[in-house]
Amino acid sequence: MRRHLLALTLIAALAACSSHDHAPAAQSPGPAPASTAPAAPPPPSTDAENAQQRLANYATVKLGADLSAFDEKQKRMIALLVEAADVTNDIYWQQAWGDKAALMARIPDEVTRRFAEINYGPWDRLDNDQPFVAGVGPRPPGAQFYPADMTKEEFEQADLKDKTGLYTLLRRDAQGKLVTVPYHEAYKADLERAAGLLRQAAELSDDKEFAAYLKQRADALLSDDYRPSDFAWMSMKNNPVDIVIGPIETYEDQLYGYKASYESYVLVKDQAWSAKLARFAKYLPELQRELPVEDKYKAEKPGSDADLNAYFAVYYAGDANVGAKTIAINLPNDEEVQLKKGTRRLQLENVMQAKFDKIMLPIARELIAEDQQSHLTFDAFFENTMFHEVAHGLGIKNTLTGKGMVRTALKDQASSFEEGKADILGLYMVTKLAEKGELDKSKLMDNYVTFLAGILRSVRFGASDAHARANMVRFNFFQRQGAFTRDAATGRYRVDFDKMTAAMNALSAKLLTIQGDGDYDAARQLTDTMGNIDATLAGDLKRLDQAKIPVDITFEQGLDVLGLSKP
Repeated sequence: MRRHLLALTLIAALAACSSHDHAPAAQSPGPAPASTAPAAPPPPSTDAENAQQRLANYATVKLGADLSAFDEKQKRMIALLVEAADVTNDIYWQQAWGDKAALMARIPDEVTRRFAEINYGPWDRLDNDQPFVAGVGPRPPGAQFYPADMTKEEFEQADLKDKTGLYTLLRRDAQGKLVTVPYHEAYKADLERAAGLLRQAAELSDDKEFAAYLKQRADALLSDDYRPSDFAWMSMKNNPVDIVIGPIETYEDQLYGYKASYESYVLVKDQAWSAKLARFAKYLPELQRELPVEDKYKAEKPGSDADLNAYFAVYYAGDANVGAKTIAINLPNDEEVQLKKGTRRLQLENVMQAKFDKIMLPIARELIAEDQQSHLTFDAFFENTMFHEVAHGLGIKNTLTGKGMVRTALKDQASSFEEGKADILGLYMVTKLAEKGELDKSKLMDNYVTFLAGILRSVRFGASDAHARANMVRFNFFQRQGAFTRDAATGRYRVDFDKMTAAMNALSAKLLTIQGDGDYDAARQLTDTMGNIDATLAGDLKRLDQAKIPVDITFEQGLDVLGLSKP
């Protein structure tokens, strides 16, 4: 899928400046994982109508790309990467729910089973984790990372050096005491399968750097030592195909935000657009120095080896494929790699275009002031999203108060705060680059109106989603600052450009300060006081439901969709 409006905007700016799943096996060595299923399951759900209604929240999108430029050997490589990515579906099921086969066996109808597949369990990720299978109860905040009966006090008192590690599970030994189990042991069989597929793909790669990365990533899956492969991934520049695979984000762990979930993306690079986008990464150090916050909160220097690229996504798996789908990626998350090498920002243009067409435009027609609807453009959506990912590299990674990394200090608030920071600083970057003449300043209103429509899109993801919580905080903060107004008669929203600029700077300073201080209490208070949907907004969002506007998308994907044979 090609962009049309974006071509005109960015070219002008540049010129001015010169599936299938496998039933997961129980693989934990020693103590078994906690199970979310009750010991004596109640009668199975028969509410297929409920599931059908919930399915309407998703628009189905075929996930593919033009592979005609690849020869047969390269196509076999891509097929192997898709197969490797598919393994993370199996592992993520174990992390999010437990025994997938047991859950499916208690669901008698195909519609509900399909909805469980989309949600990797019996909780609706777009409806505040509401259960849709009878008798399962609420979703455990610690998912399957911790024993179901573990208290926070017990965790805090446990003398286990790696208990907060990204890649360890908490289990009980024979005496009932807490122990840690490394991921590479808990999911050994699946990880060996994925690693083997990556190594086979490496043998078919014409790009030596990509082949080296695949081999290092295979090693990382079997050791939980991801830093060497992260550095290798950062060094690649010319590979036409990419794969992101491993335990990466911590959204699933809502108890502490410590544990990473397995996910994968298989991507085909848009070489022409990537070349146009790459130039913006060089502005990171300058933009860091100009952040609207005290100097001590911007003293860190972002890595200079960061880059921007555009891709067609051809396969999502695991955590990437649950609930609201990612439209851009900023990785790696390893703070040491970020400080030394920066990050890579991957814009998933075909998925972004699908969301704009199927969701953003219909939302704007319903909720944005009629005379401002012309400012909603794909160009602005792409730019806002792109600079959101770039903005993850700004700010601070280590607290100034001796509390360690921001991610650790903010615990369960870390993900939503990082997303909120990236959102607001993304808009800040667009504004600054326009002021510098690097983007078209006359189009800034497009970015602001599209930003507001983006908030209205994202708050529909539900309170369990880090992005939704971040957007809700921003919505309420902006509303109090007068950044936008709502016409009571029409229920439509209107952007006030000057007040939104002021609110953007004020919220940027607030979030960066809380992160830099590692102030968990302040983070929690901000979320608790501003992370909620009031009755007026709830009514407006209900209008979107009544207009049958999807909340998000789900994919038709896999080897068949790509026209590839099973390797």
